[in-house]
Amino acid sequence: MFKKQDSKLKTPNWNMEHFVIYNPVKLHFGKDVVQGLGKAAAAAGKKALLVYGKGSVKKNGSYQDTLGSLKAAGIEVIEFDGIRPNPVVEDADAAAEEGRRQGADMVVGLGGGSAIDTAKFVAAGIPAGHSVWEFAAGRQKPLKALPLMAVLTLAATGTEMNSFAVIQNNATKKKLGYGHPLMFPRHSFLDPSYTLTVPPDHTAYGIADLVAHSLEAWFGEGEASLTDRFITSIIREAMQYGPRLMNDPKNYELRARIMFAATSALNGLTVQGKKGQDWGVHDIGHALSVLWDIPHGASLSVAYPAWLKLQQERIPERIRELGEALFRNNHTGDTIYKLESFFRLLGSPVSLEEAGINTSDDLALGELLEVMRDNKVSGVVHKLTEDDHRQLIGYMAGNEP
Repeated sequence: MFKKQDSKLKTPNWNMEHFVIYNPVKLHFGKDVVQGLGKAAAAAGKKALLVYGKGSVKKNGSYQDTLGSLKAAGIEVIEFDGIRPNPVVEDADAAAEEGRRQGADMVVGLGGGSAIDTAKFVAAGIPAGHSVWEFAAGRQKPLKALPLMAVLTLAATGTEMNSFAVIQNNATKKKLGYGHPLMFPRHSFLDPSYTLTVPPDHTAYGIADLVAHSLEAWFGEGEASLTDRFITSIIREAMQYGPRLMNDPKNYELRARIMFAATSALNGLTVQGKKGQDWGVHDIGHALSVLWDIPHGASLSVAYPAWLKLQQERIPERIRELGEALFRNNHTGDTIYKLESFFRLLGSPVSLEEAGINTSDDLALGELLEVMRDNKVSGVVHKLTEDDHRQLIGYMAGNEP
């Protein structure tokens, strides 16, 4: 018999947010799963616009497999290649125009995050008829979008299982993220064997990217203990298998573990019960990418240690909790040092110098400050001022708190 609860006992002060889980992506994971692409595409239409990058997909076999599966199902394929590692609005607009001109009724994104992000904007842009920058800038919203399929060849961004994409406008020196439910892929195909030929630097950047996505959720707002355990488990997965993968890049099993971790870091698993993620570090990284074309994951491994140093006295408890979960220590400085050491162990840069930027050039650093100011670099939860921008640049340049 349970005892009657004492009505005088206080109700715990839970701060877990109400939430709705919605993810319509059908994810196909494993070797040779792309053989099922044709059947999925045939249910969506008859003519596919295939959007991909600059050639790596032809070296890893994914292009041949994708094209073969589509054509075996009777799908006519229009190709648009040349998508850049930091996707730009001009490419997305040109691909959308080609899709409209040729009457495509679906879009297939083949490659890493840049190709699939571009494909998302293209799928929404074809029926819209205007530049996709109108979406990114918040001036227009998609009213409809073509069905989208994704074939992933790089473990990094998690775009294969969410409705968000990032795009860059070099004319305005802005790089913006945008999301809409119409931009979810219907099907995503993840064959880890396609990542076996990813070079060491981009393998490292992908691991840094998935860790950064997890940290953006960790430093978001709201109390959700199980979600926090999901977050730290994903980071620990990367820390356990990432260095091993760097030493054994042809190991399919290690590639598979990192690929699944990258997907899990940004498919909604890490935000349930929270108000959302912070994204301040991504804002910093976008400024680095738009100014110097630094690979996305590399920009984040430069920015995160600097951001943590800035926040060390502002949110010490949250940083300590992270250290306890990852490193079994609760000293904020040790946590920052060990995270920085992990990025360096992978081979991902942790300073502007390591990313190839001359920090003795005051004009370059001044331009970075200007870009950060013009892009209103800040977080959703942890707001950043122009003085913060200056401190962050100093930390990224190698100065210590």
